[in-house]
Amino acid sequence: MNTLTPWDLTGWEFAALAFAALLVGFSKTAVSGANTVSLAVFAAVLPARASTGVLLPILIAGDVLAVLTYRRHAHWPTLWRLFPAVAAGVVVGTVFLLWADDGIVRTSIGAILLLMAGVTVWRRRRADADAEDEPDGVVTRAGRLKARSYGVLGGFTTMVANAGGPVMSMYLLSAGFRKLGFLGTSAFFFLIVNTSKLPFSAGLGLIDADSLLLDAALVLFVVPGALLGKWAVTRINQRLFEQLVIAATVVGGLQLLLR
Repeated sequence: MNTLTPWDLTGWEFAALAFAALLVGFSKTAVSGANTVSLAVFAAVLPARASTGVLLPILIAGDVLAVLTYRRHAHWPTLWRLFPAVAAGVVVGTVFLLWADDGIVRTSIGAILLLMAGVTVWRRRRADADAEDEPDGVVTRAGRLKARSYGVLGGFTTMVANAGGPVMSMYLLSAGFRKLGFLGTSAFFFLIVNTSKLPFSAGLGLIDADSLLLDAALVLFVVPGALLGKWAVTRINQRLFEQLVIAATVVGGLQLLLR
């Protein structure tokens, strides 16, 4: 795999990846889905296929910090409903990566980013209308069908582009989750899913010694991002921040599609 080591990067390139790693930590403890910006940065600095392998261990580090912060607030019935469908989506994504070259992956990531930006806008408009006091949307037949649909899409997007955050954010909010329940359930969901992706990514050659060396240099930036997110979660103007995230995601997606 054509992965760059820390010594192959310019100062600006490493600074961009460090900022993206910091944003991963922030997104895991404050605004889930904001790491779509990190995805765009990684795919712009590194080869598109390689970027998914480098980013995965950084995401897992953020997931661990999020679980340690919000572990008491997970809703396990929802997680058990989602996992089988997500596993199917991960398998489909793995098959896609077996034949997709760097150009196809880059274009796919760009398209997924634009799709996720649209999904996020739709989710924000529907969140208030669909919110309930308890996250019980998975117990009905329609709720189970919705969980399976979002699970497959989330598994595919997280395998191909590490971009399952907005899909799961939309699902969890539409199911009626409040802030802490949302963050706790999301934390365990992505820790389990991202960890399960490691053997697939290694088998595809997306994770190797060079990628892990770059991860070792970048993972330290996840910690201050997570701490900043924990501090900001009750203070941040989330509506304005999500608007900025959507705008940055659209720009990143267009940049990848036009490269």
